[in-house]
Amino acid sequence: MNADNHGLPLSTASDSAANHYREGVALMHSLWPGGAKALDAAIAADPDFALAHAARARLHANHAEMAQARERIAVAQAKVAMHGAEREASHVETLALAFSGKSREALKSALTHVERWPRDTIILSLPIGAFGLYAFSGMIEHNQAKVDLCEKHAAVFAEDDWWFLTSYGWSLAENGEVSRGRAMLERAIELRRENGNTTHALAHAMFEGGNNHEAEVLLADWLPHYGRNGLLYGHIAWHAALAALERGDADTALAIYNDKVRHGVSHGTPINIVSDAASLLWRLEAYDHAVPDGLWQDAADYARRAFPKAGHAFIDAHMLILEAATDGAAAGSRLAVLDDMVAKGLIGAGAIMPAIGRAAMAFASEDYGRCAQILEPMQADFARIGGSNAQREILDDMLLVALMRDGEAGKARALLDARLNRRPSPRDTLWRAGLTA
Repeated sequence: MNADNHGLPLSTASDSAANHYREGVALMHSLWPGGAKALDAAIAADPDFALAHAARARLHANHAEMAQARERIAVAQAKVAMHGAEREASHVETLALAFSGKSREALKSALTHVERWPRDTIILSLPIGAFGLYAFSGMIEHNQAKVDLCEKHAAVFAEDDWWFLTSYGWSLAENGEVSRGRAMLERAIELRRENGNTTHALAHAMFEGGNNHEAEVLLADWLPHYGRNGLLYGHIAWHAALAALERGDADTALAIYNDKVRHGVSHGTPINIVSDAASLLWRLEAYDHAVPDGLWQDAADYARRAFPKAGHAFIDAHMLILEAATDGAAAGSRLAVLDDMVAKGLIGAGAIMPAIGRAAMAFASEDYGRCAQILEPMQADFARIGGSNAQREILDDMLLVALMRDGEAGKARALLDARLNRRPSPRDTLWRAGLTA
């Protein structure tokens, strides 16, 4: 019987279909170009192979092609009802829940599924990562939950399994075990260098450790081999821009943004393009660098086309930052919708969402005292919006800069001391020195 990359049986008698499926899943897990071609070949070799259709649906979802993902998972549901085993039926149903927007049900289904089949990596991957079901659940301790899940199932994976090393290593680094996580990620990249997922995770681990120069060296060497059509090319370049900005090189950060990160040049998904633009442009101004004319408006115009409706915490946090900088009326309208959704219990992240919007509007209008007053009591809730530590640090920065500009030096020093103990940063070191002088 044919098996997948982790030894689980596949309900296809076609060796060709199984070979293409294994290749396609490996490329999908590494976020490397070619996965669609391989999975399409698997389907062509065996049109009744349910898991090949399901993996193709997952790849569509990775590229934010949700209509295609739902269409393809419906085909997988029909095929698995005819030919699939119990694991494959559970696998397909879990993905169908995820692609239909039923995140809570999908998370519950995924966790139940991996209790029985922990080596089913497509399903195990759903709760993990900065944009996974745990991160977007609205829970505060989602980093710990990801570590716990990986630890629970670590024994079933080989020591040289690059996919699991990546998933576990990134989870550890985000949860404060930076050295241990980075060691796993460096081993994973040795095992499979053509791997956007691992390189991305390693950039995060370097950020968490304050190793910005090492991140710049890594990405300068690796990124040209990825190709601009790589799904994470623009976002990984954002990491390089962020590292440059951390050391005060705004010109390099802007050059990277214009050449690789902004919409129109990036092949990334809208969620990355919007969040990368909002966070980088906001940081530029907050760190006392000029944002060239038109960049704010250009990013905001694209963002409103990409996400006209409110309701996704991570996206709305960045939309509100863009709208606060460019269109206060639009920010107010989004806030009104979020207030209503929070009141009805429709947003898992809860009250932090409208709080971020009001804080961003206060910051944009230079009412720094009001900004700090809003954010200070809600610091523990920042994690509820999901994403990575590096992405959410914009909220810590907003509070910190607001305190400094409002003359609250004592509070700012306390925040900086805590951040420097966790992650040494050239920018934070300069800020701390300025508050001491």
